[in-house]
Amino acid sequence: MSERKRIIFHLDMDHFFSAVEEGEHPELKGKPVIVGAAPLGGKGRGVASTSNYEARKFGVRSGMPISRAWKLCPQGVYLPVNYELYARVSNEIMDILRKYADKFEQWGIDEAFLDVSSRVRDYAEAGALAREIKKKIYENEGLTCSIGVSSNKLVAKIASEAQKPDGLTIVREEAVEKFLAPLPVRKLLGVGRKTGQILEEMGIKTIEDLAHFDPAVLAESFGVMGTQLYLMAHGIDRSEVEERSEVKSIGRLRLCFECFGRAF
Repeated sequence: MSERKRIIFHLDMDHFFSAVEEGEHPELKGKPVIVGAAPLGGKGRGVASTSNYEARKFGVRSGMPISRAWKLCPQGVYLPVNYELYARVSNEIMDILRKYADKFEQWGIDEAFLDVSSRVRDYAEAGALAREIKKKIYENEGLTCSIGVSSNKLVAKIASEAQKPDGLTIVREEAVEKFLAPLPVRKLLGVGRKTGQILEEMGIKTIEDLAHFDPAVLAESFGVMGTQLYLMAHGIDRSEVEERSEVKSIGRLRLCFECFGRAF
């Protein structure tokens, strides 16, 4: 009897902090909302933790210095971070998600992986289940999320970003490399600004470029990380969805080694 193929979901809440604030304060809907440090007339310190899509139209992005956000969008509504509120809503969402998963892994306050391999027979059923989850979260919390569906965590996570907000992207196993190929290499976990710049200097701009690059040269240039980059470019990831006893904010490089380091 053949082994059932894995089907993994990655669920990512849409502009979570600002969306929760809009739920608490309906008068904010339709306005550019930035959650983070106080702008103090453009002289504030700190960063924007989250901005909603109205604010993003002005160029405001998460992690941007709050002084820069103010220059781009002085008419925005700036709110302090309310961790207690966001944690409460997050816990309610995660409780919903656990009921749908064989195995569940929370990934920060607003993301999670779900292994649903035994709950669906194929990607058509996976899509129906994902839509059911999205509907349940919206009915209970009034919030939208984006879900990526694929055969492993790596591709599911990248897929969840493909059609935000309120998206659902299904990448079947046979379509993984075609899906990844045109994407910027910085979409891969572990490829930050510095690594991305080095790769671009090597002529590697897309994931397809990376997939066709000599793995021996990558290993020589980046060590173990070079091998991981090559595997990821081919959509290879055999890491399991695992319950975490403690959810932390972890840097992208650590995520890469933790989740994809056991590919072979």
